[in-house]
Amino acid sequence: MSPLGRVARLQIQRARLKLGARPARRYEPAPLQEVPELELGPEGVWGHSPGGERIADVHNRAHEAHNHRGENGVCFGFTRHYAALRERFGARLADGIAGENILIESGEAPELARVAGGLGIERDGGALLRLTRVLVAEPCLEFARYALGLPLDAPGGRHVTEALQALREGRRGFYATCAEPGRIRVGATVYVL
Repeated sequence: MSPLGRVARLQIQRARLKLGARPARRYEPAPLQEVPELELGPEGVWGHSPGGERIADVHNRAHEAHNHRGENGVCFGFTRHYAALRERFGARLADGIAGENILIESGEAPELARVAGGLGIERDGGALLRLTRVLVAEPCLEFARYALGLPLDAPGGRHVTEALQALREGRRGFYATCAEPGRIRVGATVYVL
């Protein structure tokens, strides 16, 4: 086990981020809500607002719009990836805009091989909350078009394909599973298992 960084941001998706029907489907980050604390477990992610409200992430089995199998119920990413993406796509790609639940500040920009064995996030009291079954979160067409700043009626093409390639290999984030319930906060230390 080795230190990887610290939790820089926690957030939930209150609703879906891809709206509309194809071909006019678009990415809309407005449903993202930053929270100071997340509760994770087998059913998915809950956000805890500063006022104490418990809010189900859209991928949580308890969310009214949930339609997933419950696998990979949490998503995490890295601030270093965002810094590189901003160099390519511009300031519109603010930290967390892709919808990760956990954004990790690290001196690294890890690929899957580095985090495939899982992460441990320090909880109150020092115990670790373990994220396992890590997979790359492949980018979607709608997010690639958003990153490029393309209007809905703009044609696709090679530049969209190149954007999708630039967002691959974990730069868009990673999915993981949390088998045990627990809470984490901004500032917690993150370890590679």
